[in-house]
Amino acid sequence: MDKIIGDGRRYRSTSRRGLLLIETTITPLHRPRGEVAPLVSNAESFKIAIEELSSGTGALAVDAERASGYRYSSQSFLFQFYRQGTRIFLIDPIDLRGERELIDLFNSRFEEAEWIIHASTQDLACIREFGFTPKKLFDTELGARLAGQERVGLGALTQSLLALSLAKEHSAVDWSYRPLHPEWKNYAALDVDVLLEIYEKIKAILIADGKIDYAYQEFQSILAAAPPAPRVDPWRRTSGMHQVKGRRAIAIVRELWLSRDELAQELDIAQGRILPDLAISEIAILISQSLPDYDLQKFSKKSGEILNQSRHLKRRGKEYIARWISAIEAALQLSESDLPAMRAISDSLPPIKLWRDKAPLAYARLTHARFNLQELSSKLSIPMENLLLPDTLRRITWASERKSFDQSELIELLRSLGARAWQIELTLDPLERALKEREPRQISEEEEVLDSATSGPAPVGSDH
Repeated sequence: MDKIIGDGRRYRSTSRRGLLLIETTITPLHRPRGEVAPLVSNAESFKIAIEELSSGTGALAVDAERASGYRYSSQSFLFQFYRQGTRIFLIDPIDLRGERELIDLFNSRFEEAEWIIHASTQDLACIREFGFTPKKLFDTELGARLAGQERVGLGALTQSLLALSLAKEHSAVDWSYRPLHPEWKNYAALDVDVLLEIYEKIKAILIADGKIDYAYQEFQSILAAAPPAPRVDPWRRTSGMHQVKGRRAIAIVRELWLSRDELAQELDIAQGRILPDLAISEIAILISQSLPDYDLQKFSKKSGEILNQSRHLKRRGKEYIARWISAIEAALQLSESDLPAMRAISDSLPPIKLWRDKAPLAYARLTHARFNLQELSSKLSIPMENLLLPDTLRRITWASERKSFDQSELIELLRSLGARAWQIELTLDPLERALKEREPRQISEEEEVLDSATSGPAPVGSDH
């Protein structure tokens, strides 16, 4: 049955997409439809922005632009705000960081307002770093997932829900560059121009499908989440690391990575713009091949010859060659006991392909649990990973190899692993049924591939 929502456009309910816009003509949106205020870059214009936004009504559309790939820091270099009945405001935070009184005023004025942010887990850190403190959140990306939308990027939702298209050619520019190009500011304003309408559409779907409470539990969980703990041995994620063999070569990777990180932080330049990851791995491999005994004196004599073979170093990082040589020498001087382990200590579970032999009961129950949750996912038009994180599902089924859970114990385990009340309510029965199984389901080749691809923690994030 067709539905009319908000602007009078006609939508049709579908099993997987929530509401699908029947009209197929997509109109390019080249300029914001509302008026954009002059760039806010000082205390006086910031005060004007706060007063005008306070006079608006309803939710507050919010966006932030960082200089990812250009700067080491993850701070924002532009904020965008829009509210019904106001102009669109672009706020340059560079010279406003000391304006504590005005930032506090902003927070007090919008303490009761819903902050509408797309893919909020990407932007909340830099929003809070500046000093803004949202108390109520609506994440349009996560809301769209729960509403059953197949594509949840801002551009895709603008097309499917509003029949408009957004240009995204400036999404990867260096937002720390000043002065901001007029086209960049236009691009930034467009993101919040459409955000309130998308929010209204998604909220209407969630209410109609009885999912609005699920969504607000998720949004509150995002706001309440502690900052992520620092990664253990982040240098182990260096691209090309899998080709580096031996503890001494791994030590070279570590010392180069740490030296680059220190310099990048000092200069506030993205690490890859100083020395590419692949150059680090390549250098470690070249040294292991040229100097299998890792003799320090031999390296000192041949360092230039060895490093000149690095294709990636030739493209970027050569101006800091003395620094890289010092880092390599530090690695070559380490005692055997100080060399890094071949593999990091981790609480990760074994790859699922090993479960059949190591934990056959856990494997059997995982196959049934996935099947049960996939059925529920299809019925509710909620992605399976939003019903329950893949890592949570694996940990529960793995634990069942050695322990039986009654219902109260299973609920407690789900809570301890971070599941929200709505997730526990929906998944408890499918999980209980799966944990009674003793023989695996026959799974397809496609599911076998999925096993291999999802044996680590679930990825976080989305296109913006």
